[in-house]
Amino acid sequence: MVLADRIGNKEEAQKLGLLESEYELICDGLGRAPTFTELAMFSGMWSEHCSYKNSILLLKQLYSQSDRLLAKPGEENAGALRLDDRLAVVFKIESHNHPSAIEPYQGAATGVGGIMRDIFTMGARPIISLNSLRFGNPTEPRNKWLLKNVVKGIGDYGNALGIACAAGEIFFHDSYSKNPLVNAMTVGIAEIDKMASARAGKPGNLVIYVGAKTGRDGIHGASFASKELSNESAEERSAVQVGDPFMEKLLMEATLECLKKKLVVAIQDMGAAGLVSSSSEMSASGGVGMRLALEKVPAREEGMEPFEFMLSESQERMLLIVEKDRKEEVLAVFEKWELDAAVIGETTAGKNLTISFHGKIYADLPAELLAKKAPRYEREFQKPAHDLWARFNHESHQTPDDFSQLLTKNDTEGLGIFLQQLLSEPNFASKEPVYEQYDTDIGLGKIIGPGQNAGVYRVPNSQMALSVTVDGNGFYVAQEPYLGAQHTVAECYRNIVSSGATPIGLTNCLNFANPYKPENFYFFRNAVLGMSDACAKLKIPITGGNVSFYNESEDGPVLPTPTMGMVGLLEDASYTLPAILQPGERLAVLGFFKPQLGGSLYAYLRRRSFGGVLPPLDLEQEIRCGELLLSLNRKKLLSGAIDLSFGGLLYAALRLVFAANRKNRQTSGLDLCGVLSLPVKQSAVNFDELYFGESAHSYLVAYLPEKEKEIVDIATRAGVPFQPIGMGLPADLLKLGDAEIVMSQLQSSFENGLKLLFY
Repeated sequence: MVLADRIGNKEEAQKLGLLESEYELICDGLGRAPTFTELAMFSGMWSEHCSYKNSILLLKQLYSQSDRLLAKPGEENAGALRLDDRLAVVFKIESHNHPSAIEPYQGAATGVGGIMRDIFTMGARPIISLNSLRFGNPTEPRNKWLLKNVVKGIGDYGNALGIACAAGEIFFHDSYSKNPLVNAMTVGIAEIDKMASARAGKPGNLVIYVGAKTGRDGIHGASFASKELSNESAEERSAVQVGDPFMEKLLMEATLECLKKKLVVAIQDMGAAGLVSSSSEMSASGGVGMRLALEKVPAREEGMEPFEFMLSESQERMLLIVEKDRKEEVLAVFEKWELDAAVIGETTAGKNLTISFHGKIYADLPAELLAKKAPRYEREFQKPAHDLWARFNHESHQTPDDFSQLLTKNDTEGLGIFLQQLLSEPNFASKEPVYEQYDTDIGLGKIIGPGQNAGVYRVPNSQMALSVTVDGNGFYVAQEPYLGAQHTVAECYRNIVSSGATPIGLTNCLNFANPYKPENFYFFRNAVLGMSDACAKLKIPITGGNVSFYNESEDGPVLPTPTMGMVGLLEDASYTLPAILQPGERLAVLGFFKPQLGGSLYAYLRRRSFGGVLPPLDLEQEIRCGELLLSLNRKKLLSGAIDLSFGGLLYAALRLVFAANRKNRQTSGLDLCGVLSLPVKQSAVNFDELYFGESAHSYLVAYLPEKEKEIVDIATRAGVPFQPIGMGLPADLLKLGDAEIVMSQLQSSFENGLKLLFY
């Protein structure tokens, strides 16, 4: 077969982000030099973003065992778990970090759009979304601009699409200033017998392009995401896609209609690397070839070249494999929804992907070579010889007296000022100014919305509910990557359990720096192993996810931040447990409370430099405590719960009361008279550690006084510590020993801490 395109050379390969050795592998695999179009296609598919060439060998080791599992990790567009005999939950998380650093509004918006398509291409209707965000100091102008526009992009796209935002997190640290992290997660529900595949099927089927027209936006987006941000990369704005949520809504409805009618053999989103990714991956996974005629692709720009058609990452597009006798039905569905739909090719008996343009062949190569034969590297790793984040050490800005001194002196005024300042810190303050910009109620499924440990939403047309959370702890992972990643999994586990749900699956978005630097890969490798080992111990399968490398700038790497999204199941939604403490209810610590101050955010904000000893973690104790809490909840003995981790005991207790005050539209208080009875280090009690130290495998639980004896008996038999520490008050007070602080002033500081960033 004669190829019309010119030959691509080694220098062009390097400009496209390919190594010299990779160019040679391409030549060996083809048995010839590639054409320029083929070379451009390889630059997308063999980029880190698409091929996972520096991570796949580790990812293959991830724990993924479960009787609920319906799709093996990496084989389909998203992970899928069986809920019952009829329904499945489909979920995934992905990053859009680099685009959001350049064009925060469109970068965040198209991140939401892309993850939505991954869900509904599986035949699942998205019902809720989540997000995990990281920025530098939000008082600095550029960081504030990034924050506001990312939040607006997420809100505008999700709200227009009509998908409720259920939960999320946001964290600030100077390492993220030039490289924010924007991770988006979507959860959908599918009927198991109507779920779709991305495998192309037999030869002789039609290839149908549907959705928006193709333009030049997003070209080289995958390779752009596979290198460090710099002043030069900041000019690559053409690599950032432009989204249209109203088009996506039409595409979602048309796609789900086709899948419900079983008109489609296979389907895949045109995401990273665009048409080349969807076509080569569907061909390779189905064991068939594919022939595409690019002049038939609906285009919105004139003069586009073949490589531009193949690499464009224009949004809201899908590729369908359809049997010939179903063509008219499929085209009719998309015509009804006023969307482009065009037959652009067919599957073939060979194994090659053949690309033509106006009758001339520009590429003819094995689909498997593109999609599955990228090199796989074992990168070197080495523990850093020095603190990579020492540049973020700062002078202490604490008041003359610390919390312990103020409490010892019973300085009510000083304690009030201290706590107001702490609660207004961006990482401690309420995130309501962020999530109030998202629609949390659409679909009428909300039981618990954003702002608590987990969001809980009803599964449509059933008694079930899903509990969802997303968590990351770059502080912990930067200090001890293996243990820090395990703590992150355990935090997700507790968030789900404290809502009354049983954890059933985890997805992840692994945000790390340049993997070619051994110090960076040390953090990645150990975090992945820690995550997998924790999931294996907790029996929670990892269903898939995303790797985002090169999160660094000329200033250095971001904190290594594996973000984890977990899904839990409530078979009966009436057993949902809120994070709330009402006046008259008792409050107790349930579990193995072992507070550690050294590695906490509180210590970093209050004291001095970055670093310290992480809290001890015993996953056997985590399981025992979680199972006990779920058992108590099934007996209806608890009225509220929150896990003890980030921020410590006092921060968690205050959040319970603040939630009650928002719900009741009145002011109530809290008496922590029993904290000193906790069985922790009692010699020279360190009040800072007791009240703000972070811990694993422990919860605060709220309950009615008359239920205490039964709870104590059950906890004693289970061998899990249970220690009452206080109660909810009808008065507007926080009682700490003899000190009485006005609770409404603390809540005002908490709720207003981030407001000035948006208003």
